[in-house]
Amino acid sequence: MSTIDSELFTNALRSLLDETFDNVQGYYLDRGTSFFETLADVSAAEASIPVGGKCATLAAQVKHVAFYLDVVDKSVREGNRRVDWGEIWRTVSVVSPEEWEAIKAELRASYDRILQLIDDMPAWTSEAQIGGAIGVIVHTAYHLGEVRQALCTLKP
Repeated sequence: MSTIDSELFTNALRSLLDETFDNVQGYYLDRGTSFFETLADVSAAEASIPVGGKCATLAAQVKHVAFYLDVVDKSVREGNRRVDWGEIWRTVSVVSPEEWEAIKAELRASYDRILQLIDDMPAWTSEAQIGGAIGVIVHTAYHLGEVRQALCTLKP
């Protein structure tokens, strides 16, 4: 059986996360479309509009990603926990400018905790760990796509 060097995997994971959240490097996003770049010009009023008119708001999408990152971090550090995955979808809708800024700050803090979690991993020793790490990218990319698609209709 061949193995992947943990340092190589960690470096690739950090690069993909950096692209997803901050700095597009050309792995899979177009320049200027990372999560934080996308959110930079979104107003609270725009964040309060439901995606597609029937789904959760942009604010709920962003809050959900922060929640997901926190669940992953706590699950790895403390073990599996029961969480209410539907709470955000039920409770986050119209946001004030202050609430919107707080949600974006929460996303940044959650992302920073994931980066610290990666730094704290001495080795990638199980499929669950690797799958979870890749899942963070895939899950976040899905919601980034939802947000970007919704913004296409708001800001043609």
